[in-house]
Amino acid sequence: MNASEARQLPLQGLKVLELGQLIAGPFATKLLGEFGADVIKIEPPGTGDPLRKWRMLEEGTSLWWHVQTRNKRSVALDLRSEEGQKLVRQLAAEADVVVENFRPGTLDSWGLGWKALSKLNPRLIMVHISGYGQTGPYRDKPGFGVIGEAMGGLRYLTGQPGEPSVRVGVSIGDSLSALYAVIGTLLAIQERNRSGLGQEIDVALYESVFAMMESLLPEFDASGQVREPSGSALPGITPSNAYRCQGGDYVLIAGNGDSIFKRLMSVIGREDLANDPVLAHNDGRSQQAEMIDTAIQAWTEERPRDAILQALDDARVPAGYPYTAKDIAFDPHYVAREMIQTFTRPNGKPLKVPGVLPKLSATPGRIGDGGPTLGQHTDDVLDELGIDHETRAKLRQAGII
Repeated sequence: MNASEARQLPLQGLKVLELGQLIAGPFATKLLGEFGADVIKIEPPGTGDPLRKWRMLEEGTSLWWHVQTRNKRSVALDLRSEEGQKLVRQLAAEADVVVENFRPGTLDSWGLGWKALSKLNPRLIMVHISGYGQTGPYRDKPGFGVIGEAMGGLRYLTGQPGEPSVRVGVSIGDSLSALYAVIGTLLAIQERNRSGLGQEIDVALYESVFAMMESLLPEFDASGQVREPSGSALPGITPSNAYRCQGGDYVLIAGNGDSIFKRLMSVIGREDLANDPVLAHNDGRSQQAEMIDTAIQAWTEERPRDAILQALDDARVPAGYPYTAKDIAFDPHYVAREMIQTFTRPNGKPLKVPGVLPKLSATPGRIGDGGPTLGQHTDDVLDELGIDHETRAKLRQAGII
């Protein structure tokens, strides 16, 4: 990226200090970095962020690492040492944003909490991401994404009725929290533009999931009804389900719009259902969901998947099928929208990675480089703080950097 392109990034000039690890905090800073923020990632010397060793590894480094940590500068620094804490305070004094996802109170015990850092830098915005938030009776309990998904109500609903719940196949609780962290950061920057002051942002994993649960709570409050697992169906929104095809494949059909439902019924040869006034609107259809699903299933199971999708596409009925990684990698729509991009790793090998979201017309984000090696930018960052070579050598010898 040349200098003129760099100047077009909307967060250019924003300095972000990342004190988190694994998923939620680093995912939030990844998003900020993609739009131009200078993200300085603090990692423990010797081991680094545990994500470096998560999921599939190549040459000892996680392939996930090249997505989660792109556009960041890695500084290997021992936060538990007094000298390391002093250096973090110097970095925070010049930062716009600090993002951390330690257990509440941890940074305070190191003299790196909000009260200490905001005194050094009143314009600082500090983002906390934790399992249960910075207050409340569960504040000090450890919490990972899967626990937030469970407490937030999502895990109870996943799976088939009467069977153990299953987890979503990705760390959705962490990722949702990261999105709320980024939203909060941008809101706080806007407020700082008016007031000149920073503030704290408190994001809890379980709350980020709970916020996605639509009408779950008001339905219980109004009727005492507890929503139960429903497999691939979407209760109260009909028809929207997975249907078996000839040969054992599945298609997903969302025919729950009133006019879409009529077109769907015409495609499957059920004009009687298309014209039934009882089924004209969603509330009536939801009372007959099993009957409608049975009718659709009778049609799909006699046809191959591709023929079903073509017929529904011709009728303008939303339909699809569960994509695998291979399906995604070779899908022309993904490619056309630049959602699959390739960068070259330090070993010279190309690697396909997800593109950048959201898509901005005038100031789009960047893919940039893959994840840095541990401590790759330590000397550069400390040099910017005015830490001379001799001092850095002593810190390195002591294992602090």
